[in-house]
Amino acid sequence: MKQSNYASRGKIVLDFLLIGIGILLASVGLKGFILPNHFTDGGITGVSILSSLVSNTSVSVWIVLFNIPFVIMGYRQISWAFALKSAIGILGLAIALLFIQVPVITNDKLLIAVFGGFFLGAGIGFAIRGGGVLDGTEVLALALSKRFSFSIGDIILVINLFIFSFAAVTLGLEAALYSGLTYLAASKTIDFIVQGIEEYNSVMVISPKHEEIRRGVIEVMGRGVTIIKGERGFGLHGDPGTDLKIVYCILTRLEIPKLKAIIHKLDPDAFLVIQTVNEVRGGMVKKRSFHH
Repeated sequence: MKQSNYASRGKIVLDFLLIGIGILLASVGLKGFILPNHFTDGGITGVSILSSLVSNTSVSVWIVLFNIPFVIMGYRQISWAFALKSAIGILGLAIALLFIQVPVITNDKLLIAVFGGFFLGAGIGFAIRGGGVLDGTEVLALALSKRFSFSIGDIILVINLFIFSFAAVTLGLEAALYSGLTYLAASKTIDFIVQGIEEYNSVMVISPKHEEIRRGVIEVMGRGVTIIKGERGFGLHGDPGTDLKIVYCILTRLEIPKLKAIIHKLDPDAFLVIQTVNEVRGGMVKKRSFHH
């Protein structure tokens, strides 16, 4: 029981440490690159920046005000722990923007867009790995996706199209285009931080050498496999209806080249399907530190 309590406390400390790192990185991205050069971003952060530019009010005020409904929504849709961590993260970011002094790092527009997006995305990504958010857009998209037949990605895209259209009118077309680049840099950085280099892939291998491939995955790579019983549907390399066995396993992105080498050595003509998976739990898979 004590070990369980220590593990739980350690997880809480790690979560808040990640959120703290996220706040600092996002502050560098905003104060060192984006805000001094009148760029913006997508999502609630972008709306807050535009509102600050139009009203001459601190962006910290708008970040807190605009995110309050989404923290409440997160409490109802996800969990109280998520809402608490998000509230602390958002409030922490607002305070950091008010009191932490960050020098303007560059005036080059391309560098501002790329590195401003990178630092902001890294900050949001670390906060997500800590179990919260610094931007309520994803919470809104999740709620809307449950009501309408659109994916979360589609909803976020539509929201950001409106934001960047308004930015084009307010800041000018060039600034809006650079802001779009900032958003793309931030989005890709978030994906990398959240998924990490250990992004998981599901792999299906169809080959007469299925037994040798199975042993290769288990003995050489130390991973578990599942054997799926199938049936041929096309007769180029065998009669339709012939039974076959499919090797199925979950590997990280870094392990894929090693698997390909094993398969190529055993059966160069093997049929291989690789797909990215969003979440994996249990089995012989390395656990991630991020939990929803």
